[in-house]
Amino acid sequence: MIAQGSTILPSACNEYAQKAELGATWCLGKEAGASNPVRRGIATYLHAAGIQAGYSFFAPNVPSQHRLSLELFYDDGRVEYEVPRVGSRAAALRLESLLDRLAEERYEPVREALVKRLAFSVWREHPEVKKLRATFETVHLPSITEFEHGKAETLEPMFSFDFSLRGEEQH
Repeated sequence: MIAQGSTILPSACNEYAQKAELGATWCLGKEAGASNPVRRGIATYLHAAGIQAGYSFFAPNVPSQHRLSLELFYDDGRVEYEVPRVGSRAAALRLESLLDRLAEERYEPVREALVKRLAFSVWREHPEVKKLRATFETVHLPSITEFEHGKAETLEPMFSFDFSLRGEEQH
């Protein structure tokens, strides 16, 4: 973040931060080949310790927010809108973390399987639904000035999946 000039630190720090970033990249083995045993050992440790993702939640630039909206289609033509529900604050934090990961996921079958599981949890509460559309969106919040002038959040769709829930073919 410092190397990119994304903090309140003076720009004179950027050059030093870029050098430090290169050093950290080398120490973490990120410049080594994927099959390098040192890189694999470091990656295994980071994943086992749960620290591979860093602390982006508490960083100066909090990651953008995401939302998964579900459209429920009924046989009679009705359409209802839902979002995945959680039972506790801890579960809400886990869901937010999962949504951030979905935005980064580049392997489409994994993304689709995770969205399908979230959609299925909502479908269980509405078994008469014929079809379900899951739309993943990035939420852009207005600045304080924009908010004071009445501007609301804007949504930018990233991807969507249609699921047929009555044994019909999935789209």
